[in-house]
Amino acid sequence: MESVRLVVVSAGLGLPSSTRLLADRLAEAAVRRLSGEGHPAEVRVIELRDLATDIAANLVTGFPGATLREAIEAVTEADGLIAVTPIFTASYSGLFKSFFDVIDNSALTGKPVLIAATGGTARHSLVLEHAMRPLFAYLRAIVVPTAVYAASEDWGTGGDSRADDLASRVARAAGELAGLMSHRPAAARQVEAVIPFEQQLAALRP
Repeated sequence: MESVRLVVVSAGLGLPSSTRLLADRLAEAAVRRLSGEGHPAEVRVIELRDLATDIAANLVTGFPGATLREAIEAVTEADGLIAVTPIFTASYSGLFKSFFDVIDNSALTGKPVLIAATGGTARHSLVLEHAMRPLFAYLRAIVVPTAVYAASEDWGTGGDSRADDLASRVARAAGELAGLMSHRPAAARQVEAVIPFEQQLAALRP
């Protein structure tokens, strides 16, 4: 049976990172659901922290290096995507936004995406609906209904109500993503997933 490709993009900066921890939990839950539906999954995790220099160079030159281009191709060719960012000053991180800025706005058309975020307080949870969901709508992706936000107090042990609530949201969102991926044909290879330099220049002109 042909496997499906799940790519996880984590914009966490720390080591260890709560953003990566949430990304891993979501991926594990999605893989379990996909396997249960007869769709084995190949998982690729992209840590944007490791691509920060390449992303900055691309924004200046308009030309992605080999490592960045390979990461972009992995994202655009995936059958499903999990995108997780830390929240800074009430929005997604600059690194997260910069990575998706260099992807052509048609390269994610029809791709199932699960959005998630981490932050120090629950007050920032609306960033998922007011910033991240519109971003992926602009990229023409299909964003699953359940978005997952994890504040510092959500990380607990079994039996803790907030930890149990996070686990429930993770399971529900992963199930929605798996449902979309299992009914979606394998992603076709994108001819050009990176925004050409000329288009980047044109966007900067007044």
